[in-house]
Amino acid sequence: MLSALGLDTPAEAVYRLLAARPEGWGVGQMAEHLGLEEQQVRDALDRLAELTLLRKSADRPGGWRAIHPELGLHLLLRRQQEELERRRRELADTHAAVSRMIADFAEPAEGSEGPDSERLIGMDAIRNRLERIAGKATSSVWTFMPGGGHSPASIEAARHNDAQILLRGVEVRTLCLDSVRNSACTLDYARWLTESGGEVRTVPTLPLRMILVDGASALVPLDPSDTRRGAVLLHAAGAITALVTLFEQVWEVALPLGAQPARHRATGLTAQERELLTLLAKGLTDETAAGRLGVSLSTVRRSMASIMERLGARSRFEAGLRAAQAGWL
Repeated sequence: MLSALGLDTPAEAVYRLLAARPEGWGVGQMAEHLGLEEQQVRDALDRLAELTLLRKSADRPGGWRAIHPELGLHLLLRRQQEELERRRRELADTHAAVSRMIADFAEPAEGSEGPDSERLIGMDAIRNRLERIAGKATSSVWTFMPGGGHSPASIEAARHNDAQILLRGVEVRTLCLDSVRNSACTLDYARWLTESGGEVRTVPTLPLRMILVDGASALVPLDPSDTRRGAVLLHAAGAITALVTLFEQVWEVALPLGAQPARHRATGLTAQERELLTLLAKGLTDETAAGRLGVSLSTVRRSMASIMERLGARSRFEAGLRAAQAGWL
């Protein structure tokens, strides 16, 4: 139950026992009572000490006492929130670095290409090249799939490619926006992909559209803000390493498709609502924020109205101040 806080089942059982029995038991007694091996109990004590849920006993030399759960578990929650904030900052830094890198590849004249990149202009050229590299995939195909609902044509093309890839036993991981849960067509595709052996997770926003193949090639838009300009297929080791790192960072904090988005314990916000607040606090318009989240303009305005009501704010400006004061941003 507390695995999200870093406690596996044996460690949680030992912690509960020590918290309930402050007089303390020996390793053998705890192992017998809990039905564990003595080594499991020792490993659990080591883990609890690492998490500072145990203190050395002043009454029993060499013994331990458990920190009361009211203090100890809140401390773990705070650490987890700090870790999530650290990951958010890392993601923001990586996003910026990736955007600069892609801009560098977009500078050469159209039609030029070198050993480290290939420029592709037009949807036919992009789809033809994608089919070729995906057809040669041997280990993995990882995808950033931004936007809310996708067109039936793009869904059908993705399903065709994924079916061929999955038949060869290639690992398929796809990251979509949380908003795909509101698009029947896209949600059906995501469920099909999961049932077929792929993995799908969702996040509030994604930095760009991207397909990584075998950790060796990456297809990204020439301009993340305008995908109609074309795409670039990257092969440079440095660029691929940065994109793989970006994908892994986002994947780690994403929500599996079958899980329901949870609300933050302290703020009551969903991840999407918090991202909306962050985007608007940065000065983005409602329209731009809606595009980043893959939702309609009316959804953005409805969400903001709900947030303002919870904050007791009468204006967007007041809501921003109160959200910052409450630690929501």
